[in-house]
Amino acid sequence: MSETIKSNVQLDEQSITTSPEQAVNAAMPEQVTEQTSTEKAAVEEPVTENDHATIESVKPATRQEILERIKAIAENGDALNSKAEVESLKVQFYRLRTAEIDAARKEFVANGGEENIFIPEPDALEEPFKEAMNKIKAKRNAWLKEQEEEQQANYKAKLSLIAQLQELVDKAEQGAPDAAAFKALQARWKEIKNIPQDKVSDLWKQYQLLGEQFYDVLKINHEFREYDFKKNLEIKAKICETAEALTKSDDVISAFRQLQQLHNEFRETGPVAQELREEIWTRFKAASTIINRRHQEHFEGKKEQERVNLEKKTALCEQIENIDYSALTGYQAWNDMTQTIIDLQAAWKEIGFAPQKMNMKIFERFRAACDNFFKRKSDYYKEVKSNLAANLERKKQLCDAAEALKDSEDWKETADKLAKLQKEWKEIGPVAQKYSEALWKRFVAACDEFFEKRNAATSSQRKIEQENLKQKRAIIESIKAIKPSASEGEQTKQLNALVQQWNNVGHVPFKEKDKIYKEYKQATNAIYERLHINATERKLSDFRNNIAKSGNSLQRERERLIRQYENMKAEIATYENNLGFLSTSNKKGESLVDVMRQKMEKLKGDAQVILQKIHLIEEEIEKA
Repeated sequence: MSETIKSNVQLDEQSITTSPEQAVNAAMPEQVTEQTSTEKAAVEEPVTENDHATIESVKPATRQEILERIKAIAENGDALNSKAEVESLKVQFYRLRTAEIDAARKEFVANGGEENIFIPEPDALEEPFKEAMNKIKAKRNAWLKEQEEEQQANYKAKLSLIAQLQELVDKAEQGAPDAAAFKALQARWKEIKNIPQDKVSDLWKQYQLLGEQFYDVLKINHEFREYDFKKNLEIKAKICETAEALTKSDDVISAFRQLQQLHNEFRETGPVAQELREEIWTRFKAASTIINRRHQEHFEGKKEQERVNLEKKTALCEQIENIDYSALTGYQAWNDMTQTIIDLQAAWKEIGFAPQKMNMKIFERFRAACDNFFKRKSDYYKEVKSNLAANLERKKQLCDAAEALKDSEDWKETADKLAKLQKEWKEIGPVAQKYSEALWKRFVAACDEFFEKRNAATSSQRKIEQENLKQKRAIIESIKAIKPSASEGEQTKQLNALVQQWNNVGHVPFKEKDKIYKEYKQATNAIYERLHINATERKLSDFRNNIAKSGNSLQRERERLIRQYENMKAEIATYENNLGFLSTSNKKGESLVDVMRQKMEKLKGDAQVILQKIHLIEEEIEKA
């Protein structure tokens, strides 16, 4: 073959062999195996490295700048190759929004607002941002469709080149080799890059076999083959060195990407001497295996970490979703739970990505749980604010009422009214803190003014009450001093006289009233028990001593007692009637009858006491 043919025939020299059989044997260990390894690496490379691009891959920017960049990508950018940048910009966009809300909240609090009721302003940038993102998504889908159509077209084109190559081989075998046409066909083959992945191996094998057959037919001289083998060996040795250096790289993602390029270079570089082909391929394959294994281990570890991250994030979601809102009944409870939510949000940020197909879903679940909490908190504070306003209005009305009573000189009735107002004040819930103290001082001032006036006007009355207290204490001591050695008649006479004195003494200080009366009853009861006077006689004795002071009210008391007596008689008649219908054939019925009889007997006894009181009053009326 002439030098012109040798210079023009720049084919895939890897197919250079001396015979078709040698071509097949030479192609198998290096080309077929090499292609399978490359193909496997290409198939196994996960898109996760794009999808999980870190936030640091895009420089910090304002939300407006991020929006402009997203719009630019949507209009003019490469939708597929910008995927990592778009995802990172999206994360920054919402992170900066969160920062804006936090800053606005702090400003709101600094200006005197309550953090718990802060509501952020609507986001004017979110809608155009979503529109731009949708455009990018549409472009990416269109691009992928174009790629698929291009792959099919390229596949058909390469099938056509295979057919043309077969024709050139057939012509060469018939003694009419066309090296120029073969070279042009080879150049065209290299220009066609993008075909369906599952077709690569078969096409490449057909192309290699036909190329080797064509070289065998041409019988390229041995010197050219040796030179070409040497040159190709040097190139492949450098490719092996590069691959071996990549096995030690810390960036396994970048190493894997570079390995794909090295595989393309190795495949496109022509063959080496037959005896060195297995050795050089084994060397390159060994480095490739290490890099592929590190890449696989990296993503398996990443996948496991993402699974753990998903479990942690799910636990945070469940913790917020399981909040017992019925237990949040006050400001402190809501504030404590709010701090818990903030701590959980901080913990969420510390956790890495979840698996791609769940990452957005778990985030939306977490955000929905947080939004639900803060919405319910907002609703609670709105309700509290409404209640505070209502309480404020009610307490203002109590202040008005107290101020209207402060100048009254009807001491007893007004004191009772103010006491009622004070009780009502305690029953009303809280008001806003900024009104609370002033409103309370206003109310207390009105009450204090009245009671100070009353105290000044009734100071002499208190002196009388203190004097009455002394007299009643002296009467108690006199009752205690009745000698048991005296006759029963004498003791009864002394006791009645002292009881009469007690009834004639006026009021004592209110706070001493119950105490002194208790001492009095203990002293009189001791004498009654000593004289064997029963409870009924005691009641009548006390009543007899009291009616003397009743004056014009005797007739009203008599009428009251007659009404009470008639009611008791009617109740006794009802019991007697009911007893006539009850059966005592079982223990339960017998027990009920016993209870009713006991009540009826007690009523009869009380009725007799009332009747005797009526007779005593009638005697007093006759005396009068």
